[in-house]
Amino acid sequence: MSETAASTDRTLRTGPGRLLVAVYGLFALAATARGGYQLATKFGEAPLAYTLSLLAGVVYLVAAVGLARAGRTSRVVALVSCGVELVGVLVVGATSMVLPGVFPDDTVWSNFGGGYLFVPLVLPVVGLWWILRVHRMERGRPDTP
Repeated sequence: MSETAASTDRTLRTGPGRLLVAVYGLFALAATARGGYQLATKFGEAPLAYTLSLLAGVVYLVAAVGLARAGRTSRVVALVSCGVELVGVLVVGATSMVLPGVFPDDTVWSNFGGGYLFVPLVLPVVGLWWILRVHRMERGRPDTP
């Protein structure tokens, strides 16, 4: 690995990157525990909602690991995870607002993450921004659009 690549990998995991890993890890734990518990104890009430919460937890876990490892492949994994998360929160959020009967109980992504202070909506945007910012730094481009 070149000195520049090693420096960039460390940059992805420092400052805001470290905070992102922590928040993704916390959300991975919370969503996975919530979805797993709900699936185990109340599956018949809202199986789709509980499965989506568990899926959200897995997506958060994959993003956290991708950001924490910070290699080129891990960065791509984190980028895809954040993209999947953003699409998920937008689709589930819109569906829960327009067709509330589809989700008899809330998911992590219901109402655009409103039950979690909209962190599920903001988190993938910040994650994507950070990953792309570090990628631009690696390419030697300035941090301006």
